[in-house]
Amino acid sequence: MSNLDRQASVAVCGGRGFVVAEPVRELLSPRRVQLGESTEVRRLLPNLGRRMVGAWAFVDHYGPDDIADEPGMQVPPHPHMGLQTVSWLHDGEVLHRDSLGSLQTVRPRELGLMTSGRAISHSEESPRPHARFLHGAQLWVALPDAHREVSPHFQHHADLPVVTAPGLSATVILGALDGAVSPGTTYSPLVGADLSLAGGAETRLPLDPDFEYAVLAMSGEAEVDGVPVLPGSMLYLGCGRTELPLRAESDAGLMLLGGEPFEEEIVMWWNFIGRSHEKIEAARKDWMESTRFGEVTGYDGDRLPAPELPPVALKPRGRVR
Repeated sequence: MSNLDRQASVAVCGGRGFVVAEPVRELLSPRRVQLGESTEVRRLLPNLGRRMVGAWAFVDHYGPDDIADEPGMQVPPHPHMGLQTVSWLHDGEVLHRDSLGSLQTVRPRELGLMTSGRAISHSEESPRPHARFLHGAQLWVALPDAHREVSPHFQHHADLPVVTAPGLSATVILGALDGAVSPGTTYSPLVGADLSLAGGAETRLPLDPDFEYAVLAMSGEAEVDGVPVLPGSMLYLGCGRTELPLRAESDAGLMLLGGEPFEEEIVMWWNFIGRSHEKIEAARKDWMESTRFGEVTGYDGDRLPAPELPPVALKPRGRVR
């Protein structure tokens, strides 16, 4: 999914300046962003007070939206570099096309994982015809410097490992959880898991104390370490936890995101992650003027032009909010 903000700002992210080395309960409120004509997303990362969680650098939650009489998701061809995109659905379908020639429909609880590496472009749209409801999350993972120029590729995994406990079913999207390992390719120590809690469930989820974590609330009513989390909000949990108490008043859906704190400082603008303003500027120029990002074929519409890049050159630096 793209960042369609036509006034996209440059964000300096990463580094350990804001990593909390102990357990905390920091509730993050979303920023509402319009994505196309009929889809509004709730943007949780980057957030005013929290830019990353491990290597997770971008989190949008959308739906559930009734799109029976709407076009649904319509994201024109656009570029990415320096990151992985993770498409995750609870309802509906998304048709993925990219400049490698990939054509894949991603369905609920299936992993659509695109590694941009040095350069790729893709589009995402609701199929025609499509299901009535659309509900999911789109996430980005920042690639560490050693792998940011990796060859672009796309992976689709319909069968993912599941961890179970009384009242809990946890699908491992990326990384490892309680001994279960996702087949999705990762480039830094991290975890992403989809948690389904039955009404009345009360359980504890094992965690890695070296990771920092956050929980995105997708649906239902749940408490995370005693804090009520409403759908579309995210609770940042810090580091140092060996387990996470979970409780559900009703059936609830959550996403657990975590990873080793991302030590490198990165520059993120529009749909690019780089290491300097100059690299971001060059990527924008290449998208507008060259064939670096390839061509997406089959999408009925024009590709997305890049917005204007702010003139102030931001360099990676220490603590930012």
